[in-house]
Amino acid sequence: MGFRKAKGEQAAIKMGLYGPSGSGKTFTSLLCAEGLVKSTGKRIAFVDTERGTDFYCQEVKQRRIHPEAFDFDALYTKSIMEVLKEVRSLDPKEYGVVVIDSISHIWEAARNAYEGKTTRAGTIPFHAWGKIKKPYKDLVAFLLSTPMHVFILGRQGNEYGEDEDGELKMVGVKMRSESETPYEPHILIRMEAIKQKHGEPIITAFAEKDRTGILAGKSIQSPSFDSLIKPVLGVLGAEQAKIETQDETAGKDAELADEEDKAKESESSNLLRTFSARLDLAQTVDEVKAIGREINANTKKKMLTADVKKLRERYIEIEQGFTTGRRVLIESPDGSMLIEQG
Repeated sequence: MGFRKAKGEQAAIKMGLYGPSGSGKTFTSLLCAEGLVKSTGKRIAFVDTERGTDFYCQEVKQRRIHPEAFDFDALYTKSIMEVLKEVRSLDPKEYGVVVIDSISHIWEAARNAYEGKTTRAGTIPFHAWGKIKKPYKDLVAFLLSTPMHVFILGRQGNEYGEDEDGELKMVGVKMRSESETPYEPHILIRMEAIKQKHGEPIITAFAEKDRTGILAGKSIQSPSFDSLIKPVLGVLGAEQAKIETQDETAGKDAELADEEDKAKESESSNLLRTFSARLDLAQTVDEVKAIGREINANTKKKMLTADVKKLRERYIEIEQGFTTGRRVLIESPDGSMLIEQG
């Protein structure tokens, strides 16, 4: 479509949450999901890779916050292909929220599916990563494109980097997933249970990234639908932008590349024909050399290698014809110039 005036096309929450065990990721996502579907009557689709929701679908009277059972539909699997198939089959008219808990297991499943040869160090070779990542990238693209709200939950891992002495050391924490995943959702929340001197730890949500700018830099204690989701609902629009899959991007690139190849082929053919005709009409060796100077690096960039070779051969042939005396010009009876080669 080319450039067009930018407009907001985000109709759904796309949020990532990560943190260590016990930081409240699953519970918080259910609180938020419940709040999102409450007024619509739609269902929550929960991908549970570790049976982390078994007690949340039950009433637990001793639970201080939300003792009632959460109402959702669950898919219990770590299979990336099963998850991809099932979430694609969800009807947005029936389901309002999708929760992936956890994306860490889904990424591990994508890597574990590789059955090819490994390097001497036992690692997956670089060339194999494209195929490994494809279903994972397709899943992420679908989650970002669907009109359903999405929560992507991940375990917390350590991030390492080199210090001034070149030694490897821990420099921070990150979501345990494919490296680009934390950059994909619009909002990224790090969850942590902050210990107190007296009393229970307080579940706290740290907004590490927020493209809306509303939650950016904030820390929210005991996060809930009202404190984490409600503030950003006002900036959502009516349409959901679509993210291209790898296949769609590759197809578009291939089509554009083919168009460029055809355009270059046409331009190359025209240049070959034009310069060849001018060389044929040249009357002196100096005129031939002047034409040759026009066939510079910039001109050659516009031509196919085969056409450059043909033009070079034609140039040499005509130049040598003049210098050896084998190429002479005679005037025809009607006054036009004809080329005669001995």
